[in-house]
Amino acid sequence: MNTHINIAWNAISSILKNNFTFADIKEIVGLGGLDKTELSHLSQKSSGGASKSQLIDKLDEIFNDFTNSAKTHFLNIVTEEILNRNNKLEEPLNSYLNRLGWKLYNGHIIPVKIFDISELQDLDENSHQDLIKASIKFRDGDLSGTIASVCGAVDSVANSIYKKYNLGDPNNVSFQERCTTAIKQIGILDTIDQLDDIGWENKDIKPFKKNLEGSLNQFAFVLQKLRSNMSDVHGTKPVLAPLVFDSLKYAQILINMMTKNI
Repeated sequence: MNTHINIAWNAISSILKNNFTFADIKEIVGLGGLDKTELSHLSQKSSGGASKSQLIDKLDEIFNDFTNSAKTHFLNIVTEEILNRNNKLEEPLNSYLNRLGWKLYNGHIIPVKIFDISELQDLDENSHQDLIKASIKFRDGDLSGTIASVCGAVDSVANSIYKKYNLGDPNNVSFQERCTTAIKQIGILDTIDQLDDIGWENKDIKPFKKNLEGSLNQFAFVLQKLRSNMSDVHGTKPVLAPLVFDSLKYAQILINMMTKNI
């Protein structure tokens, strides 16, 4: 992840260099947590002073020595300061970040490989806040917190379905049952029967529907077990990073299925 974060800094440092004065850049990075004494030897003078390019080169050097968590903290604050001073820079900054595999969302930069923010528009808005939290926590290395937020996102959508269709108290059933009940209530699985309208044979439709339903049930089971054994709901626990990353994708699939026709 370090190299990926360094690439994000390329976009932000370009915005700084091309849109702010030498003094402004120093002030912005100082507010981001950088020790400005490391830049004290660099100053602009009428002749013989340092250039903005030299200042950015020094910042590159300092940033590269930050820890992973310090880098993400620094980038978010610097991004916030840039937009506070000139909100017209949001569009070009987002464009630069997008090309490098990042998204800008409410002042936070998030790798697209974790979660593509553009996909939020297709998901129930009840899940948005927790999905963003999960993405930021994963980016920052809070893996237990990621799982808690991921499951919270799924819960928020399932609970809204329970309320809308008067399905009872969702807290009286397991996470897995809550998800599968919500998906069945939405009726998305019933639309699979319409596959015969586009030429599918009945012998293919039935096993397809059965396996899809089984897969969604298994995704819910996996999230339920990850929440119980790896989330920080009851204190931080040992985690396996690949499973945490997968949980984001499973949650997105479940939420997408529960979003249909809400």
